[in-house]
Amino acid sequence: MTKKTVSVCEEKVYEQLYHDHAEKIYRYLCYRYGDIEKAHDIVQDSFAKLWVNCSKVIFEAAKSFLYKVANNASLNEIRSQKTMLKYQATTQKTYTNESPEFQMEEKEFMDRLNRAISNLKDRQREVFLLSRMEKKTYREIAEILDISVKAVEKRMQLALLNLRKSIPNI
Repeated sequence: MTKKTVSVCEEKVYEQLYHDHAEKIYRYLCYRYGDIEKAHDIVQDSFAKLWVNCSKVIFEAAKSFLYKVANNASLNEIRSQKTMLKYQATTQKTYTNESPEFQMEEKEFMDRLNRAISNLKDRQREVFLLSRMEKKTYREIAEILDISVKAVEKRMQLALLNLRKSIPNI
């Protein structure tokens, strides 16, 4: 069976799309907007809309459809709000060889870095986080955001310049 004859309305194809893209869209939304619960809800709503429109969406366009629906839903949710990113430590150290002074400096630096990332313009922040946290290539980011690779490069350049201004000696 070729991809051109694959129907998004087939349950196995739909499940495979969910398996391949749900977690990636969820992380994209979390990094972009900083709200874990809304990100989860929006992912579910996006896949529900894909199912409702499965006869209208060709297989090759399903990924783009999902990202656009998720992105538009997120923009509608936070149109008038400024989003602050929330980072959670993945593991907590029970003991460390670092001095208390080093630990305090490290915490202060991370706080400054998180604030600086939060203060980036939305477009710069999303490109920066997709590149640095998700390890996406510029080409992948361009596809996700439906922009040119040059636009991704420019946004990354501006993000890095703004971070360097916010945090000297970075």
